[in-house]
Amino acid sequence: MSDLQPDLLIDNYVFCTFPHKKYGDLEHLSPIGFFQENEGITLVITEKMANLHNLSFEGIFKCISLKLISTLSSVGLTKKIANILANKDISANIYAGYYHDHIFVPLERADEAFMLLSESK
Repeated sequence: MSDLQPDLLIDNYVFCTFPHKKYGDLEHLSPIGFFQENEGITLVITEKMANLHNLSFEGIFKCISLKLISTLSSVGLTKKIANILANKDISANIYAGYYHDHIFVPLERADEAFMLLSESK
């Protein structure tokens, strides 16, 4: 069993950007991820929500959440995940929450990425 304890979430996710918006402006989109940048905000929302609101996005992703409880001061976890996936040429966008890490991988490579992370020691 993997020490990462990955869990492949059911929904498909997309990254949408909103120039000139701020935190709270788009809470109706129920984002699971948010980042404020100088150019605007980036939200991670379900593909279904993006389509419902006719939002543009590039690529569809699956989220692999690690059940492993990590700390914000952990060293090497992101590198381990990145190396596992990069060795198979799978891109990864990693979001660190307070308790868990969440890896967004391209939809078409999600099963393979999940298997790789499941088998890691």
